Amino acid sequence: MAAPRNGKNHAWSLGLALTLPLVAGVGPVWGQDTSPEPEDPAPTEQPASETPSVRPSLAPSASESLAPAAPAEPRVLISEVVVQGAEGHPEQERMEIAVYDAMATRPGSRVTRGELQTDLSAIYASGWFSDVRIQPVDSPLGVRLVVTVVPNPVLTKVELEGVSASTKLPENLLPDIFAADYGKTLNLNALQARIAELQKWYADQGYSLARVTGPTRVSPAGVVQLLVREGTVAGVEVQFLNKEGDSTNDKGQPIRGKTKTWVVTREISIKAGDTFNRRQLEDDIKRLYGTGLFGDVKVTLRPVAGEPGAVTIVLGVVEQSTGSLSGGIGYSQSQGIFGQIQLQDSNLFGRAWDLALNVTYGQFGGLADLSFTDPWIKGDKYRTAFRTKVFLSREVPQVFQSQQNGNFYTVSDVSQGFFNAPSTALAYQSNSTVYAGPYASPTAAKAANPQLGDNNNWFQLDGNAVAIQRIGGTASFARPLNGGDPYKKAPWNVVVGLNAQQVKPINFAGEEMPYATASNNFTGNGTTTVSNVICVAYNCENGATTNQLVGLRLAASMNTLNDPRNPTKGNFLSVGTEQFVSVGQDSPTFNRLRASATHYIPVNWLKLYKGCRPKPGQKEDCKQALAFQASVGTNLGNMPVYEAFCLGGSNSVRGYYDCDLGVGKSFGEATVEYRFPIFSIISGEVFVDAGSTFGSQADVPGNPGTLLDKPGDGVSPGVGVIVTTPVGPLRLEVASQDFTNTWRFNLGVGWKF
Repeated sequence: MAAPRNGKNHAWSLGLALTLPLVAGVGPVWGQDTSPEPEDPAPTEQPASETPSVRPSLAPSASESLAPAAPAEPRVLISEVVVQGAEGHPEQERMEIAVYDAMATRPGSRVTRGELQTDLSAIYASGWFSDVRIQPVDSPLGVRLVVTVVPNPVLTKVELEGVSASTKLPENLLPDIFAADYGKTLNLNALQARIAELQKWYADQGYSLARVTGPTRVSPAGVVQLLVREGTVAGVEVQFLNKEGDSTNDKGQPIRGKTKTWVVTREISIKAGDTFNRRQLEDDIKRLYGTGLFGDVKVTLRPVAGEPGAVTIVLGVVEQSTGSLSGGIGYSQSQGIFGQIQLQDSNLFGRAWDLALNVTYGQFGGLADLSFTDPWIKGDKYRTAFRTKVFLSREVPQVFQSQQNGNFYTVSDVSQGFFNAPSTALAYQSNSTVYAGPYASPTAAKAANPQLGDNNNWFQLDGNAVAIQRIGGTASFARPLNGGDPYKKAPWNVVVGLNAQQVKPINFAGEEMPYATASNNFTGNGTTTVSNVICVAYNCENGATTNQLVGLRLAASMNTLNDPRNPTKGNFLSVGTEQFVSVGQDSPTFNRLRASATHYIPVNWLKLYKGCRPKPGQKEDCKQALAFQASVGTNLGNMPVYEAFCLGGSNSVRGYYDCDLGVGKSFGEATVEYRFPIFSIISGEVFVDAGSTFGSQADVPGNPGTLLDKPGDGVSPGVGVIVTTPVGPLRLEVASQDFTNTWRFNLGVGWKF
């Protein structure tokens, strides 16, 4: 045994040196000591750590690495634990307590080298210190442990590296997250928790590629720097895929698409240099699907070499067929039984242009139109759409029809000055059995029957329902009020349009028939009064048989509905005006004004559907709402009779047939409706409709509403069942006329509003 030095047993010191080398944050300092230990050893000044120290491990000496492993670590008696290095720190007591709390070693305990290593790790794990050293020193009573720590500085500021001036972080976010830590000793654990909050903010906002790491540097002044990579989009590429999802054909050649690349990329709001946002990209993909050009869209994020955090968005699009030929048969009050055929290409020349030819031919008329639509004019920052159409139509207007009180029939050979006769004067059918004939003209009839007098007039009853032929075209521009941001969900949209058409009253043979009379006011002997014969064409009193209508349309709409198909909340408002200007004596000048408003209130009254009674943990699925709608309109000026407003029908007051409630120069309608689910595809409705012409039936030229005994005002309560089908909601409804026993059953497609 070696001789003692300075009154100390060297064997203790040597044994400790072999088994307990100094545990340090940077490198081992051996525990052997040949000089007396100072009472209060001065703390060793350590340079400020640029980065936090990693958790150390005990480094064995060279002699230990050559020595054979001991069967078991020896234990030594700890007489005292001393913490130094926190002197003068603003939170000295807190730092010292943090050390003691982290250590399992206590005075009087016997510990091994491994247990001291665990204590060292625990002190580091507390997060308060940038450097920790444990030095064992022999003492008469055992081993004295001197724990030297370098506390982290007081946190004064957090700075971010890697963010640009266009960072998505709000200015107040960092102060809000770290406000509770400023002015306090930096704790790396708490710092990581704050970093996690920052990372969560990015994730919640959709910035799924953003990464926050660090600290990369901690200054002595307490300034912490964090590295942020928000995830940058280097570019957007379009890749065409076949239906199997392959980008190449059997020959290994790239799949070529019909659609122009810019048609795809213009729907993508994320541009090169932008921060990647998953939510934004999802909205972009929804817009791509909304074009109707693609059956599938696959998204791949390709990292950019040499640019950490940068990706290229690769859009793999599967085109679907955009050409179609369709046909069908149906029934409407205006056309009777009709057949329809349509030829359409919704991606003409790969530019998303829509060109459609539609031909409808029915029992009472027909329609042929050629339409062209550009849903987004190339290069327009407002997302302006253009639409034009040319058409030829022949139909029996609902203005001249009634399900209960007859219809208007065309008449011819009206005598000169017919409308100058008193309204009570009789008008005679010239080929009536009452008088011999037929006559070649009213003059001939008058000459053959002088007893009739000058106040009597003649016509020939054609016997065909009144039809209106329209030949013309329209052109319009529509755009959202988005402030120049084509991807902004703007509630307001505006439309400006021009239309020009030639209008001609005809019979089924296509002959010009500017006059008509109501069948319910025509007696069996072939007579009626002058007031019952109306001029269908504008200005036919002066011989006009054809009219020219030229109008400028301006409309706006506001949509805040929560669901475009089956809303339960929000509003829809539309207002519009159309000014028709005269281009000749047979061209009327008048203005049409219309407005409507719809409001939905979510309710939860009836719980027939199981989705309205969710079990614990299940999400409620109960779309029901109380809906209100009101519509008004008026015509100002010399309105032709065929441009009057009609009330009644499946999309109006539902207890009345189409146009059977009234024909007015003005109108107002209101509906209160409650919709509720019954089964997964079946819903119910309870409603009350009301409508009025505000006494304006008599203001319509010829007064067709009164001649057909239409009431002009009415209320209609009813109930219905709505079935969800691939072509839209199918409504089966029954409604009463003015709370009477007169019921009407209605079959309609689509919501009333």
